Amino acid sequence: MSTEIKNFRLNFGPQHPAAHGVLRLIVELDGERIERSEPHIGLLHRGSEKLMEDKAYNQNVPFFERMDYVSAINQPYAYVLAVEKLAGIQVPKRGQYLRMLVSELSRIGSHSLSMGALANDVGAITPLILGLEIRERISEFCERASGARMHGNYIRPGGVSFDMKQELLDDILTYMDDLTNDIQACDDLLSENRIFKQRTVDIGVISAKQALSYGFTGPNLRACGVEWDIRKSQPYDAYEEIDFNIAVSSDGDTYARYAVRLFEIRETIKIVRQLIKNMPAGRHKTDDEKFTNPKRKKMQSSMESLIHHFKLFSEGYHVPAGEVYESVEAPKGEFGVYVIADGTNKPYRVKVKTTSVPHLSALNELTKGHMLSDIPAILGSIDIVFGESDR
Repeated sequence: MSTEIKNFRLNFGPQHPAAHGVLRLIVELDGERIERSEPHIGLLHRGSEKLMEDKAYNQNVPFFERMDYVSAINQPYAYVLAVEKLAGIQVPKRGQYLRMLVSELSRIGSHSLSMGALANDVGAITPLILGLEIRERISEFCERASGARMHGNYIRPGGVSFDMKQELLDDILTYMDDLTNDIQACDDLLSENRIFKQRTVDIGVISAKQALSYGFTGPNLRACGVEWDIRKSQPYDAYEEIDFNIAVSSDGDTYARYAVRLFEIRETIKIVRQLIKNMPAGRHKTDDEKFTNPKRKKMQSSMESLIHHFKLFSEGYHVPAGEVYESVEAPKGEFGVYVIADGTNKPYRVKVKTTSVPHLSALNELTKGHMLSDIPAILGSIDIVFGESDR
């Protein structure tokens, strides 16, 4: 009597703690070796893009902060740049520097949590505690700048919502020294750790050609040897004035993706120091009151300012008809927004190019032939967030 041997199908997630959110991964196993893995997404879909068509331009900014909630400040950046390009809004230099500053701080918080979560997924607890401590400090700075730790609605068309006091800038600059020590501690714990390297080296390997065909961007693409960073290739705001290096590795495995993020944090510290030391004086947002709210003191004496304030928060502003695509180098890769304007106060269409979906689409390629226990390490290394992939 012959026995037919069949592969075993397993649901990994969406409740599994290593699924990094609401990912349902259907895994086909030969013993414990992965033959095929199929990601199922959409469990966090809220219809954000459709909802934006019914909101005024200035009301849509908070939608983006709820997409990649790990780096919430970075997400509205592309949308704001698109609206500014369509409406012809000129942003003062100080406003540009402040936007770059908070987005780079958010990059540090995102990468720190990502590396800590990856380490935790393969059994190391201390780096996660370190990452959470770093993120806590970044959240405190965001709260002091915007009033909220996570969703501050800070980057807006025309600049930023609030200026930063010199005391806050000095505190951020001082913290960069402590952060350098914390990142070195994480480096010492993981980079040459025998167990960590056994769990990550040659695991989830993808070539540069394959990564490009899937549409990889950000650290996951640079870990394959492709030197591509939008801040360098297509600089926005004042990034062309900042000196920093692009983090690149040629191995394309889980360890390389970790190493690129570690290097990027060190480069981001350099960027933050340059931004604070060279911070321009002047206004933090445009003085065109049709796009930004006037000061309350001015509204007490100027009828025009009062009218602008009422119109801005009741109706918003009208944007000339046109279409534009703008993208930024978010912590997880290229985050792009395509906006079609029809001349009204609401966008006709908003289409978001997220960072996570291309990386999720390559999961079968990344996991095939590996063991079931390698899935958490691979998922942790590509750094996905389902608020933006599902939207």
